[in-house]
Amino acid sequence: MILPKWRTALALLLGLMIAPQGTLVLMAHAAPSCIGPASETWINITVDRVRNSKGLITATLYPNDSKRFLVKNGSLYVASTPATAGQTRFCLFVPHPGTYAIAIYHDEDSSGTINRGGLFGIPSEAVGFSNNPTIFLGPPSLRSTLVKVEHPNQSITINVKKF
Repeated sequence: MILPKWRTALALLLGLMIAPQGTLVLMAHAAPSCIGPASETWINITVDRVRNSKGLITATLYPNDSKRFLVKNGSLYVASTPATAGQTRFCLFVPHPGTYAIAIYHDEDSSGTINRGGLFGIPSEAVGFSNNPTIFLGPPSLRSTLVKVEHPNQSITINVKKF
């Protein structure tokens, strides 16, 4: 009886040791609702003021680099989760402990892009940022949106607003 359990444990151990880096899916600490490329560091996000359950809540993770903030192809990655009216809660993987900015929008039509309207291209879908900076006549600065992720399982709340 001990031999089969021992062989199973050995096979599992060897499999983990020889698997290519990045393919390990067994995450002992991570919440099952985490989105984004898997890592050992994540942040729990509550998106508050979600108008309805249509579409997706889309999170964009930016590095602490002002040249990459809110520019095309500047993000580390974009990930989405189904919207829930009122509050949408999810877990977002980050590559490693560090300082990041997170932009959120409610993609009500699930188009994969933020809809814009009007003369100035103002978003027509609800948006929000980490640290909930005041948004007035333009996007917030990177500095006002930075959040330090020092360890797994930290939590933040981001309020979304439709303009």
